[in-house]
Amino acid sequence: MARASSKEDLVKDSNDNFEKLFSLVESLSDEELNTDFDFSMDEKKKEAHWSRDKNLRDVFIHLYEWHNLLINWIESNTSGVEKSFLPEGYNWRSYGDMNIEFLKKHSSTTIDEAEDMLKKSHKEIMELVDGFTNEELFTKNIFNWTGTTTLGSYCVSSTSSHYDWAIKKLKAHRKNLKKK
Repeated sequence: MARASSKEDLVKDSNDNFEKLFSLVESLSDEELNTDFDFSMDEKKKEAHWSRDKNLRDVFIHLYEWHNLLINWIESNTSGVEKSFLPEGYNWRSYGDMNIEFLKKHSSTTIDEAEDMLKKSHKEIMELVDGFTNEELFTKNIFNWTGTTTLGSYCVSSTSSHYDWAIKKLKAHRKNLKKK
């Protein structure tokens, strides 16, 4: 799928991939839902997230927390409070540590709570996106706080592209279990 470059595509792709994600989740068997992820035998899956996320709840938490980063960043900056996208203490080289902290923070969050939080935060992002024009979302240098990237690009990364990542991860988990 091509990366969205308009408000219309951002909204469509985000909602479509969100629905695809939940359709996939609903199709998972009890075994697939209740067996921890294990990608240790796949040499192609070396990125940190393959070993970090152990189950569907972890994936939901990851998506939810990245939604919150986007929501808080947009709300702060549009209200005149300058804020970086990543929290203080993290940068684009160290955000992997932040992802681990998200999981620790939610160690007692249930799968149902994580699902509810994710659905709520997706809706909140879609409402925020609705409040921006296509130009505000996809023209560079509209907002000084987005740097050299468009606001829409941040939105795509935190929604449709991230949902696609989650879908691929769940499909890989399903495929792994079928091999065993």
